[in-house]
Amino acid sequence: MLQQDSNDDIEDVSLFDAEEETTSRPKKSKIRHPVASFFHLFFRVSAIIVYLLCELFSSSFIACMVTIILLLSCDFWAVKNVTGRLMVGLRWWNHIDEDGKSHWVFESRKASPQDSKTVSEAESRIFWLGLIACPVLWVVFAFSALFSLRVKWLAVVIMGVVLQGANLYGYIRCKVGSRKNLTSMATSYLGKQFLRQVSVFWM
Repeated sequence: MLQQDSNDDIEDVSLFDAEEETTSRPKKSKIRHPVASFFHLFFRVSAIIVYLLCELFSSSFIACMVTIILLLSCDFWAVKNVTGRLMVGLRWWNHIDEDGKSHWVFESRKASPQDSKTVSEAESRIFWLGLIACPVLWVVFAFSALFSLRVKWLAVVIMGVVLQGANLYGYIRCKVGSRKNLTSMATSYLGKQFLRQVSVFWM
């Protein structure tokens, strides 16, 4: 399906024909991609732990900030390009065509009679729990830093909100891409601007 607005083209397409071979595998509650599941949580949880505890172990704000931003950047790349595809069969990305026009693409595996067999329930729960819970924590940290006047930490916390919020928005669009009418045009526009700035800065 191809959806257009005044600024971007947005496509909802099927994810890699090669992935279709996974439909023959039975759906199980066990974790089928343990390494992907581990790193889906490792970087984002590590960033939160470092943020909460770094002042206890180091007096250097710069060292703490760099460590947190590196963890957040690794998490952004891993979740956007690897864990979403393996764990839930979703991926979002952006490309520029020959005319210089930006295209946002939200990918998911094709629906099929065997579709319910392609994703592990355990992995799906891990993926969405980590994807939703961590950005919520960063929002809490942002308000905490603001109200406690920890100005130097505010930029770090905002980086956490932006990077993890971008992945959350992108995967929600993948999940409900064909039901875009549930989202207002204003929200869609702001979301695309948000993703554009993050992708240009970090990719």
